[in-house]
Amino acid sequence: MLPRASEVAYGEGITGLVELAGPAAGLTRLAGVHLEDLTETDDCAHIALQWEAIAADGKLFTALLADLMLIPAGDQTTALSVTGTFWPPPGRAGAGPGQAIARCCAAAAIGSLLDSVACELVHPAGTAGTADRNPVP
Repeated sequence: MLPRASEVAYGEGITGLVELAGPAAGLTRLAGVHLEDLTETDDCAHIALQWEAIAADGKLFTALLADLMLIPAGDQTTALSVTGTFWPPPGRAGAGPGQAIARCCAAAAIGSLLDSVACELVHPAGTAGTADRNPVP
C-alpha cells in the first residue's frame, strides 16, 4: 500500500508544483519507493521510507527521506505522523522553484501520503462493509 500511496502523493505534489512554477517543473516522475523493515521503539512503530525520482534531465534524485510512525494516543486511538525531508525536482542553476513553492509542493505530497495511509489503516483493503455483516442482536 505504501508504494501506491507514495506514487499518488508524489503526483499530487508535482501537480501543485506545475500549477505554481509552470509546466517545466512537472517533467519528473517517481522512480522508486524504498521501505525499511517495520521497527518498534518504546510504544511507537516506525517504518523508514525513501522516494527516488527522475528529474527532467534524466538524473535520479532523492525526493523524500522520512520516518512514518504510529503512536498510541489513547485506549482506542493511534496517532500517525511523519518526520523527514522532502526535496522538489532540481532545476537548472537558479531555475529551481522558490522556497514557498517548494513548501507547497511538499505539503501537498506529504498531506496526500498521510491521508492515504490513514484511510488504509481505518479501512484496510478487502474489509469494507465487513463490520455490518454480522450485527450483534
